[in-house]
Amino acid sequence: MNIKKATQKSLNNFKIMIPILIGVLLLVNLITVASSDIYLKLFTGNYIKDSFIGALAGSVSFGIPVTSYIIGGELLKDGVSLLAVTAFILTWSTVGIAMLPLEISFLGKKFAIIRNIVNFIFAIVIAVLVVWILKII
Repeated sequence: MNIKKATQKSLNNFKIMIPILIGVLLLVNLITVASSDIYLKLFTGNYIKDSFIGALAGSVSFGIPVTSYIIGGELLKDGVSLLAVTAFILTWSTVGIAMLPLEISFLGKKFAIIRNIVNFIFAIVIAVLVVWILKII
C-alpha cells in the first residue's frame, strides 16, 4: 500500500512540475539562441568588468557544459579575455537564472537563491585564480 501512495504522490508532483519545466526549457532555448551574437558586444577588455559580464552571461544562458566549451572556444578566438570566458563557463553550468523557478519549487527559495549567489561569486573568484595561476606557469 505504501508503494501505491508513493507512486501517486510522485505522479502528482510530476504533473505540477511539467508546466514549469516546459516553460523553463523554452525560456532557456530562447535566451541561448537570442544571445549568441550579443556576447561579443558585451566584452570590453577590462578584466574586472569582463569577468562580471562573463559570469552574468553564463548565468542567464544556462546550459550543459559541453556547449559552454564550444562557445568559450569561439569567444577566445574572437579576442574575449580568458578571465571572462572562464567565468562564463563556470556559471553556464552552475548558476541558472532561468532554472531558478523550478529549483525554488523543489529545493526551497532560500536554498536556491543562496546556492546561485555563492556559485556566481565563486565563479568570478575561480576565474581570477585560473588566470593568475596560468600567468605564473
